[in-house]
Amino acid sequence: MPAPDDPAPVPRRVRVTSPRTSAAQRSTSHTGTREIDEQTRVGEVYMHSLIQSQLRLTLAVIGGAVVVLGGLPLLFFLVPATRTLAVVGVPLPWLLLGVLVYPVVYVAARIYVRQAERIETEFTEFVGRQ
Repeated sequence: MPAPDDPAPVPRRVRVTSPRTSAAQRSTSHTGTREIDEQTRVGEVYMHSLIQSQLRLTLAVIGGAVVVLGGLPLLFFLVPATRTLAVVGVPLPWLLLGVLVYPVVYVAARIYVRQAERIETEFTEFVGRQ
């Protein structure tokens, strides 16, 4: 029996390890998102591709809207009879410019949003696979 003045024995240090230390380590391959986060050259190419796709979509939608809406004054200029034509007592130019403009802008916006979401989804899927 130890004396009351004796210090307690110091416990021996024990190293605790996981039983899976010999298991295969997960590969740390560079994913597309990691390339973008680290701003590597490959990440820059990915981002440039996304921006180019978005720019092409934007220019296509704006171009289509400009052709449709910009074509109305051209129609009035080239076909003078449309300037004086009335539909249900409302002059055709007023009807086209006051009513047709809103559905065209709405449809253009819907097309843009749907296609932009598709581009972003495809980009996210592609970058996640890399």
